[in-house]
Amino acid sequence: QLQLVESGGGLVQPGGSLRLSCAASGFTLDYWHVGWFRQAPGKEREGISCIRNSVGSTNYAVSVKGRFTISEDNAKNTVWLRINNLKPEDTAIYYCAATYSAYDCPLTESAYSYWGQGTQVTVSS
Repeated sequence: QLQLVESGGGLVQPGGSLRLSCAASGFTLDYWHVGWFRQAPGKEREGISCIRNSVGSTNYAVSVKGRFTISEDNAKNTVWLRINNLKPEDTAIYYCAATYSAYDCPLTESAYSYWGQGTQVTVSS
């Protein structure tokens, strides 16, 4: 059974950092695209970053470029999302998703086949 599990969320003060993880089980992430999405209260889910594992190509939404870094850890079958200088507007549920067949590391929900349950990130003082 293919499964993605996110972790690493929590309550963080503005300016702080977090590293979210997306661990895959039931399959290996080699050459898969893994995307990170987030959904803030009252808003639609938005794509924020993507990586194609084993190739290393990445893509970022303009809104997060410079503060978010996506990376792969093939030994752990995991994709990481590092978030620096957290802002209150980063408060959201963060989801990871995976797809094998895709082009240009998409940031659209419809491109992804498998989804995790999400991890809550709250940025507040």
